[in-house]
Amino acid sequence: MNAVKTFSRGGVHPEENKFSSRKSIREIPLPLQAIIPLGQNLGAPAKPIVKKGDIVKVGQLIGQGEAFISSNIHSPYSGFVTKIDDVLDASGYRRPAIFIQVDGDVWEETIDRSETLETEIKLNRKAIIDRIKSSGIVGLGGATFPTHVKLIIPEEKKVEALLINAVECEPYLTCDEALMLSKGEEIFVGIKILMKAVDTQRAVIGIERNKPEVIEYFDTIAKKYPEIEVQPLKVKYPQGGEKQLIKAVVNKEVPSGKLPLEVGCVVINVGSAFAVYEAVQKNKPLIDRIVTVTGKSIAEPSNFKVRFGVPTQTLIEAVGGLPHDSAKIISGGPMMGKAIASPEIPIVKGSSGVLVMKETESHRKTEQNCIRCAKCTVVCPMGLEPYLLSKVSKLEKYDMAETENILDCMECGSCVYTCPAKIPLLDYIRTGKFKVSQIIRSRN
Repeated sequence: MNAVKTFSRGGVHPEENKFSSRKSIREIPLPLQAIIPLGQNLGAPAKPIVKKGDIVKVGQLIGQGEAFISSNIHSPYSGFVTKIDDVLDASGYRRPAIFIQVDGDVWEETIDRSETLETEIKLNRKAIIDRIKSSGIVGLGGATFPTHVKLIIPEEKKVEALLINAVECEPYLTCDEALMLSKGEEIFVGIKILMKAVDTQRAVIGIERNKPEVIEYFDTIAKKYPEIEVQPLKVKYPQGGEKQLIKAVVNKEVPSGKLPLEVGCVVINVGSAFAVYEAVQKNKPLIDRIVTVTGKSIAEPSNFKVRFGVPTQTLIEAVGGLPHDSAKIISGGPMMGKAIASPEIPIVKGSSGVLVMKETESHRKTEQNCIRCAKCTVVCPMGLEPYLLSKVSKLEKYDMAETENILDCMECGSCVYTCPAKIPLLDYIRTGKFKVSQIIRSRN
C-alpha cells in the first residue's frame, strides 16, 4: 500500500454521516410505469427513436444521442411506450421523456446476463470506444459527461496515467463503496479496458482511507494487475474533483481553463469503469446504477441497485418512508446535490443518492454582512476568491467575473460551508457562471 496523499490547496472536512456504509446492495422491484428522461448527460438530450404504441425490450435503444456531447438512452424495461411527454427533472425544468408501461422483463438477446467474470478483452481500441458510446455510458460521479468523449485522445497528446475516481468524498453517499465491495473484480477488468482505450500502461485508483475494507480488498485484487495501483487518500472534501484528484495522486496542476489531458491524465469514475466492463464484456448498455438513500431521520439508510425511471418516492418508501421532520429531498449529496421539486421525479444516470434532510438541517440561515474573514478564499480548492466572485455576480459585473476566472469554480460548496455570515455565495456564483458562459458563446 502506498503512502496516504491528498491535494494541497483548500478543502474542508464536513461531517461524513456515512450511515449506509458497508451495507449490502438491495434490489428495487420493477415499477408498473417508468419515466425515462431523454436528457441524462451533460450535453444535448437524446432524440427519441420510438413512438407511442411501440413494444420495447430491456436494453433496447430508445433515444439516440446525435450531438458530439450527448449519450444514448436505452430502455431499462420491457413493455410498450404509452407516450412521449415533458416531465419535471431534478432541476425543476420540464424536459422530454419516454413513458413505458412495464410488462414482464424481456431482455435483448444480445445481452449476456450471466455472472461469469470475463477477463479477456477482445475488442480493439476503436471498437471499445464505439461500444462505450453506443451503450450510453456517462460519468456516474454526478457530472454525467459522456465517457466516450473523454477517451478520444488527439494524436499530439499522450495519456501517462488513467486515474480512477473512487474517492466518494461527498458526505452521506456510499453507492461507490457498495459497488466496489460487490464488483471489485469486474471493476479491475473495466479499468484494463479503459487503459486499452486510451493507450496507457498505468492506472491509479484513488480511494479515501475512510473505506479500509475497500482498500484492503482492492490491494488483494491489484496483485494480479501490476499496472494498476491502489492509492489511499486522506479524507478531505472535495477530493473527488478531477483537478484535486490529479494533484493528490500524481502531483500535477491542471492549468486554468484546461482539461486533465493537458497534464497527461484521464479521470474516470469507478462506477463508470464498472459500466464499461458490462458494456464491453457483456454487451449491456447503461440502464441501472447503485443509489444511496439516506438521511439522519431515515429508518434504514441503504444502497439500492435501481433501473432508471423508478420514481424517487419508491426508494424513500423502501427505507421506511418519509420521516415526519423531513423538509427537503436532495438528489445527490449535501454539498453538490440539488433539492428536487417532487418525489415523483425519476432516478436517472446522474442519481448517485437520495438525501432526505430534516428541517433543522435544511433551513437557510439569515444572510449577514461579509466580515472579510477570507475563510471562503482559504478553503477554495481552485484558489479563487468566492466573496469577490459572488459580489461582482450580484452586481452584474460579468466582465470582472470572467477576468477573475469564475468559470474555474467547480461548485463544490466549500465556501458556503465555511462562511460565518451565511452568505449563499454559490448561488450568486452559479448565476455569474451562467451569464459569463452566455457572453463567451455569443462572442465566439
